[in-house]
Amino acid sequence: MQITTNHVVTLNYTLKDNDDNILDKSDDGSFCYLHGASNIIPGLENALVGKVSGDSFSVTIQPEEAYGIHDEAKAQDVPRSMFPPEQEIEAGMQFNAQGPDGQAVVVTVKQVEGDTVTVDGNHPLASVTLNFEVIVMDIRDATAEELEHGHVHGPHGHHHD
Repeated sequence: MQITTNHVVTLNYTLKDNDDNILDKSDDGSFCYLHGASNIIPGLENALVGKVSGDSFSVTIQPEEAYGIHDEAKAQDVPRSMFPPEQEIEAGMQFNAQGPDGQAVVVTVKQVEGDTVTVDGNHPLASVTLNFEVIVMDIRDATAEELEHGHVHGPHGHHHD
């Protein structure tokens, strides 16, 4: 079976930056996604089209097909009072916030200076070229429920309560 839209794909992968630093890794067969549902970055999803179980390959994904180019407009200074008063705020911490369109976004604290906290709404891997080593472990047809929900269910996927 070849990878096409509406298939559930199980991958093992190692993700590195251009300096050969490992950014992420899944080698236990637990990473599954629904192909064609935009559950993974576009560049990797495109590279997987037509692959079959057992295929092993390397692919380099440019930022435009991954997490985008870093956008300075997504960084801003906010008052310390926007954070819980009892919580110590340090660079590198991440918080959930509400974006301009009301959507949930994750922001990363870049700097704390007095009563001002600089946060960045860019993905931490924005502007990073991604280098994947991928092994396709399994491919199966998605269930009707997975198609309806737009993501994988089952032993290695998302469960609804």
